Amino acid sequence: MLEARSDIRLKIYKPNKKITETALLSGVKGADIILSLLTEKIDSSVMDAAGKQLKMIANYAVGFDNIDLAAAKERGITVTNTPGPELSEAVAEHAVALIFALAHRIVETDNFTRAGKYKGWGPKMFLGTDVRGKTLGIIGGGAIGTALAKKMHDGLGVAIIYTDIKRNEALEGAVGATYMEKNELLKKADFVSIHVPLLLSTRHLIGEAELKLMKNTAFLINTSRGPIVDEKALVIALTRGDIAGAGLDVYECEPLIDCDPTDTYELRKCANAVLTPHTASATIEARQAMSRVAAENILAFLDGKTPPNAVKVS
Repeated sequence: MLEARSDIRLKIYKPNKKITETALLSGVKGADIILSLLTEKIDSSVMDAAGKQLKMIANYAVGFDNIDLAAAKERGITVTNTPGPELSEAVAEHAVALIFALAHRIVETDNFTRAGKYKGWGPKMFLGTDVRGKTLGIIGGGAIGTALAKKMHDGLGVAIIYTDIKRNEALEGAVGATYMEKNELLKKADFVSIHVPLLLSTRHLIGEAELKLMKNTAFLINTSRGPIVDEKALVIALTRGDIAGAGLDVYECEPLIDCDPTDTYELRKCANAVLTPHTASATIEARQAMSRVAAENILAFLDGKTPPNAVKVS
């Protein structure tokens, strides 16, 4: 339990909706610390609007692609995020849910049943696929990828293969995971789940060429950041049957689910896609933990200590 502090004055944006740019620029004026959400782009204009006294940006998210780290470093501003086991477990559970929803065609059959189309059982009606005995390819063997690997391997006997910028020997030891290059993983996996941060090097990490490497019976899961997948290429692959399906919690042009409404490529029309509104970490336990971690980062900074989750800026 964190103790109350009488030496901190709070300025809170109370509406339960995304803050406008005008309100953001006005609201941060005079702030020493900004507690930001992933929907708020904290760039040089926001930092300058706050003033030279701004010394910390505490991001209420694990990812920090919404913050201009170079601008923060130039101004001597500390940036923190909110990783933790509660969030990792919540996102991993959501990835599992998407895997099962796709394999057992849960959304399709729910819509079918609600529409009054179910007139009786048939042996070939909405055939899906087993998850047991399949191979899960994890792109990003960090905390969330590891949590997902353990659930799928220990619970279902799924074989784990993974790729990352470096090997994770702990993951290999825990579930017998096999490290391989990305393209080889894409060829072998029955399910591919993405768990990497959004960086210049990971933008469109999965595009047309990568999707063509996947089996036409394979499924793609993305609970990380939307722009890691080329959404138009994904829609084409789903429509042509290049892959069996996709489970997405994030989108390239979020909150839009269609980057270009003038073209014919629309993700929402793909029956073999399961779409959720960036809610992978939306559990009571995860949100409470994120709030606590953000507060601990701020309090440590105010006490002259290095925050436990300070983001390293190269």
